[in-house]
Amino acid sequence: MKRMTQVLDLHDFKVRSHIMLGIPKHEEAPSTPQRPLSAMGEACSRMDLTAIHQILVATHYRDDEGTNELSFQEWTQQMRDMLEARKRGDYAFRDKDFKTAIDNYSQFIDVGTMVSPTVFARRSLCYLLCDQPDPALRDAMQAQCVYPDWPTAFYMQSVALAKLDMHKDAADMLNEAAALEEKRQRGAR
Repeated sequence: MKRMTQVLDLHDFKVRSHIMLGIPKHEEAPSTPQRPLSAMGEACSRMDLTAIHQILVATHYRDDEGTNELSFQEWTQQMRDMLEARKRGDYAFRDKDFKTAIDNYSQFIDVGTMVSPTVFARRSLCYLLCDQPDPALRDAMQAQCVYPDWPTAFYMQSVALAKLDMHKDAADMLNEAAALEEKRQRGAR
């Protein structure tokens, strides 16, 4: 029996670098959601930040109803200043001046007298539009802490996770948001 020795040329093999190095491959883009999506869900699944912005402007603070109760005694100059900072943030947000919106929403949040999931969602989008997905994710998570069953908080987390290349987690969050939205719609009937 003759022994044959063959010299292997590495160009004959196509081995992905992540396999050679033993590194898990990044997840692919989010899979198709398991539920039909709302306009917000569709915008988030496409990572269409412009459409998300338009939706957040249109919904204004409707989802904050009931999350804040102010007594007459709490109505101080500090409160007026805080609400003025939010108003300036809203104008900047509407006008797409996202850095100014971040600054003003941060002033509102830092006072801490009033908590608004909408402000966290808006600032999260501002961070995404300024290419800062880490603080965007933190704000979306804060919105969820304030309002645990709010689909928008989950949708914003989905977009931030996708921007951080965590596509499986983003798809899971998108599906969770869609489920919460579906549950909310069934409850409204």
